[in-house]
Amino acid sequence: MDALLAALADPARWRLVCLLAERPRPVGVLAELAGARQPQTTKHLQTLERAGVVVSQRSGQRRVYALQPGPLRDLAAVLTRLADTADQAGGARETFDRYALSLGAERLAAEQPGWADDRSFTFHRSLAVSPEQVWRHLTEPSLLGRWWAPDDLRVSELVFEARPGGRVVLEYRDVEDAGRSGAGTSDEDGSDADGSNPVVGRAEGVVDAAVPAERLAYRSSPLLPDGSLAFTAHVDLGLTPTDSGTDLDVRYRISDSTIDSADFIAGIEIGFGQSLDKLAAVIGVASDGTDRSASPSSSRRKTKRSTDTDTRSTK
Repeated sequence: MDALLAALADPARWRLVCLLAERPRPVGVLAELAGARQPQTTKHLQTLERAGVVVSQRSGQRRVYALQPGPLRDLAAVLTRLADTADQAGGARETFDRYALSLGAERLAAEQPGWADDRSFTFHRSLAVSPEQVWRHLTEPSLLGRWWAPDDLRVSELVFEARPGGRVVLEYRDVEDAGRSGAGTSDEDGSDADGSNPVVGRAEGVVDAAVPAERLAYRSSPLLPDGSLAFTAHVDLGLTPTDSGTDLDVRYRISDSTIDSADFIAGIEIGFGQSLDKLAAVIGVASDGTDRSASPSSSRRKTKRSTDTDTRSTK
């Protein structure tokens, strides 16, 4: 496939492929139609032949080339599969497009400090485990680190002291970065000393309330690149026992919003929602060893934004 792509990447060779798609042609005619010299055209045709795109045969004093449709159909099938993967409903590309729309709107709205203050989001998940089990996943760092980040990020540093006044620290990096997670020395930008594995984001805060298996509230402020606060998130999580497990209700309210916070705020609904979906999946596996993350009974979800648009979904 690499040889095929390399052969087709040259505009001159692509022109020859287009001419041969019409009919087999000799080298001299191809050179004339392509507006090129014959020796140059011959070299291009030899490259295409080595890649399997064309075949040739001698006819008297001429060498005639013909197109091989098979490799092109194989390439078309691969490209179609790639496009279908990128375009699948609920996939990463759909999330990328949703964030782009939200980002454009938030950047337009961020005209002065305090522009997003008092905006709030609510989230709901029905979880098929007890409130005590949910509480552990909300407060124990070893369990928090398994879900407390959107799909494309991973937790690299986590502090959560589940008591009033306790510290909250969340640092994350790209999920596919293969470098060290918080190990060794770091440069000023948060990357490892060798420049790899940079920190994507960091937030710091404090716990306001902690009633085991009932209510958890904390404040957390994402940091801008210069170390200043982007905004403050007031997150209040309530746990209600049900016949089938636990209803988790979350209220996420914004204060102290800066003009530069637009990029963060644009991703709250998507990112925090993805984190809660990961929580549901982790809890589903931990409870009995079976992944129930896709089961309608394991986690019913609802997300509501208090301004502009309400979005609800169930799975």
